[in-house]
Amino acid sequence: MATVLGFDYGLRRIGVAVGQSVTGTANPLKPIAARDGVPSWQAVEQLLTEWQPDLVVVGEPGNMDGSDSDMARRARKFANRVHGRFGVRIQLVDERLTSFAAKQEVIDQHGVQDFGEFAVDSIAAQMIVEQYFAESQQTSGKGGEDSRH
Repeated sequence: MATVLGFDYGLRRIGVAVGQSVTGTANPLKPIAARDGVPSWQAVEQLLTEWQPDLVVVGEPGNMDGSDSDMARRARKFANRVHGRFGVRIQLVDERLTSFAAKQEVIDQHGVQDFGEFAVDSIAAQMIVEQYFAESQQTSGKGGEDSRH
């Protein structure tokens, strides 16, 4: 069983979710506030200490045409810093449209357009973790973590 902590990188908030490879599902956690993309590193450390993940996944928001985006570069930089500061294994996950899908899920489930009270960023992080599990299962053919990661 592997525990995976996921981040949906953003400039003002970084969504967070935690999941288990056994079920292939994740749960959203409280997002981390960020200032111009810089999180409270203490908050990141607290999450890593609490959940002791086997892997950290970070969403990489590429453009729809497959080209690199500024946010993808920033997300990679964030992932590199998490790895450098805490020595955890990192996997980037293509997360095009997860924020859109997360907002749509909030509208569908709660019938609201104001996302203030809902952790849309963490729902996106949940989708990123679950996407990682789904891709790992397809690649390995047996579920769980892909040995290539």
